[in-house]
Amino acid sequence: MADMPKHGHFCWNELATKDTAAAGKFYAELLGWTSNTEEMGPIKYTMFKAGEDDVGGMLEMTEEWGDMPPHWMAYIAVDDVDASAKRAEELGGKVCVPPTDIPPVGRFCVVNDPTGGTVSLITLSSK
Repeated sequence: MADMPKHGHFCWNELATKDTAAAGKFYAELLGWTSNTEEMGPIKYTMFKAGEDDVGGMLEMTEEWGDMPPHWMAYIAVDDVDASAKRAEELGGKVCVPPTDIPPVGRFCVVNDPTGGTVSLITLSSK
């Protein structure tokens, strides 16, 4: 990654959906995005591009997601995802997904703020 995002900056957007084919077609036609899907461990992950720029990703929601509706998730870069998850709880937030490795991307978690707002925090790998 050429320029690592700074701590506290939004750095990625990701669509979780139950119909990746329909969603991919929709965003391609609406925004002119292209996409490339690759195997990433046990999942297929789609990268969206606007021209040559990566602008987001998409993954298919499986049965494990339960009744959660399709949604976009924003990711915020942090220097230390484990420390940030702990701090979120200290401030009255809730860790919904504990710090988890995403080889070779980095380490992320999902938190709710005290009002129920949801965001992902991520420490990106420098590779």
